[in-house]
Amino acid sequence: MLHLWIRAEQRKNEKRVGITPLDASKLLSAGIKVTVEDSADRIIPIKEYNKVGCEIAKEHGWPSAPKNTIILGLKELPKYTEIIEHKHIMFGHAFKGQTCGLELLKKFKAGKGVLYDLEYLTDPEGRRLAAFGYWAGFSGAAVSLKAYADQQNIKGICGPVSVFENKEAMVDNVKKALLNVENKSPKILVVGAMGRVGTGAIDFCEALGLTVTKWDIEETKKGEPFPEIFEHEVFLNCILAKPGGPIFIRNKHLNANRNLRVIGDISCDPDSSFNPLPIYNSATNWEVPVERMEASQTLDVMAIDNLPSLLPYESSIDFSKQLLPLLLDLNRTKNNAWDRAEEAFWKSLKEV
Repeated sequence: MLHLWIRAEQRKNEKRVGITPLDASKLLSAGIKVTVEDSADRIIPIKEYNKVGCEIAKEHGWPSAPKNTIILGLKELPKYTEIIEHKHIMFGHAFKGQTCGLELLKKFKAGKGVLYDLEYLTDPEGRRLAAFGYWAGFSGAAVSLKAYADQQNIKGICGPVSVFENKEAMVDNVKKALLNVENKSPKILVVGAMGRVGTGAIDFCEALGLTVTKWDIEETKKGEPFPEIFEHEVFLNCILAKPGGPIFIRNKHLNANRNLRVIGDISCDPDSSFNPLPIYNSATNWEVPVERMEASQTLDVMAIDNLPSLLPYESSIDFSKQLLPLLLDLNRTKNNAWDRAEEAFWKSLKEV
């Protein structure tokens, strides 16, 4: 019997879950055994999983699960994990040459485990099949515009952010923050407008009644320079870092004459050698949402890497619906998304 183990997240401020109780019940009906770890932080109480028939395990107990168990999580494993013996489904961020990703792959190699990186769970054309992208875009636009409002309101820097009850509360919060800003309608540029992330970012901006300049492949294929970026007050990057991708802003632009005041790097891949915004090198966080660049004119970079967890319930419901049919497909042995994800893992492992 296929055994799926839903682990508790260990990262601070991470309240999301990959599978909801409703969808877990559908896995059980399909003959898949489902174990769910207890968690003090998860947005959905453990009792809801118990009600539908899932087995309940202690928090962070997955290392002692039978070796043929498949472990499902979202964010990184604890740093103290030295070897990884199971098959893991998670966002590993390990296949683009990132330093932390290489360390993770070494642990899989040592334990003979397998990583099914959710970023590489794709259809035959390479399109991702389960993603939090929409909610990353929605939340990333919110924090970026909050950063703009705080910067303009108090001539200071964006304060801490925390979980919102729902998307309406998030929109209302930023709308209020913009009330006392002299320029209540900053010019916003979204690159990657046709993707999930870009769509979420645009939806948030338009919910505030703001006009958005929308760029995608056609507008960026010519390559740098992109002087149009600097005509906007807010720039939202919603494209994944990849080989041959465009570079949007370099250090030489920081002290140039510009309107740009806030960069929201929603895709957030600063540790990648393909980073399209090589003006910063580490993610920001909920306590310190922006990094202020050394420049003659104020410029803040927002680069939080778990943005969808600001709306943990809505984003978990959405993601679970996307992931469910793929999990039901785990029993197939060839020519499916899991095979493609595993192939990407073995290819990357050769470079370790």
